[in-house]
Amino acid sequence: MSAPEAPEPLPDAETESGAPEPLPGKDPRWARVLVVVGVVLALLAGGVLAGKEALFSYATRGVEQQNLLGDGGKQAAQRGHVDVTGAKNILLIGIDAHPGQDPKELVRADSIIILHIPASHDQAYLISIPRDTWVKIPEYNNGAKRWEGGYDKINGAYAWGGDGLTGTNQRAHAVELLALTIKSLWGITFDGAAIVDFTGFQQVVEVLGGVDMYVDEETTSIHIGHDANGETKVPFRQYTRADGGQGLSPIPGVTPVVYHVGYQHLEPWQALDYVRQRELLPNSDYDRQRHQQQFLKAVFKKMLSRDVLTNPAQLNQVLQVVGKAMTIDSGGIDIEDWLYAMRGIGGDDLLTIKTNNGTFNNDPNNRQAEALDKTTLELFDAVRTEQVPAFVAGHLNLVATN
Repeated sequence: MSAPEAPEPLPDAETESGAPEPLPGKDPRWARVLVVVGVVLALLAGGVLAGKEALFSYATRGVEQQNLLGDGGKQAAQRGHVDVTGAKNILLIGIDAHPGQDPKELVRADSIIILHIPASHDQAYLISIPRDTWVKIPEYNNGAKRWEGGYDKINGAYAWGGDGLTGTNQRAHAVELLALTIKSLWGITFDGAAIVDFTGFQQVVEVLGGVDMYVDEETTSIHIGHDANGETKVPFRQYTRADGGQGLSPIPGVTPVVYHVGYQHLEPWQALDYVRQRELLPNSDYDRQRHQQQFLKAVFKKMLSRDVLTNPAQLNQVLQVVGKAMTIDSGGIDIEDWLYAMRGIGGDDLLTIKTNNGTFNNDPNNRQAEALDKTTLELFDAVRTEQVPAFVAGHLNLVATN
């Protein structure tokens, strides 16, 4: 089946400011998309291929590097080649601006993840900060507009930091305010940061020609369906319920795409549609996050498959589109040194730790937002004090198994 002309995604509700507001319970859409490059290159650096120095050059030549963290990070005192030692925290942010979106429009972070690497450099932990977490964002002046400080969902820190700016300036100030917010709340500082553009990652999947993966529960698409003539249509209408929540109403005559349980090859449009679904799943965002993790593992496997690694033309295409999908703040350390230091971390050493035990935890001050539970706050304190391995050893139930 050829890829359909996918309809525009159903829009989020908007705040009075015009900033896109996530639906209640909406967690990071791309829970692990942000570490594709790091994981793949770390595996390559560990000796998967000969000539890895050439691959470093390929992989990093198209990656935009920029000071994103500003006062919210720990810029390395020494530039160039250095030994990367000690525990490291990297702030990973996913964005999903819609095609044709006004460049001055507020953009909220779609995914916020702490990548924690302990001093042993033999493990890595992905810790998602729920984007709906209700927090106090400190005051901030980006040179174009001033945010006076106040409460909002944490993904709003990215929006208000870049308010009134465009391009690289918008991204730099957006990341800085988000990093400063996390530092003010939980005392966590960052050694590096990366922004991954969702649209760019779509191109990675296109170059790979889709993925092979296991669909673990029947999943109905709310974005893509077909009418009696086989034309692609949106199968559901989104509306606001009386209680303020978002509801879905089936559109007559349109049959939604359904992904059935079992191992299968997903074309690029199918894979990306599948991992976006949450509204009709029993555990909503947390089912979606699990599917995203499974999907990214399938992508890792495809990128490191013999078919790709022994095909110089395709490998070059993959690395080129990966580079275009990312903006990196390396903290003043050469990317090659980061990769060399993390060479011992393989795909099985990358663990996802569940926050709020994988459930939506309503904030008492805003029922449409989340509060972090006691165990999650203890986890964040373990990040701050560099005790994550010990924390995880005592909370194995929080480690995602897929």
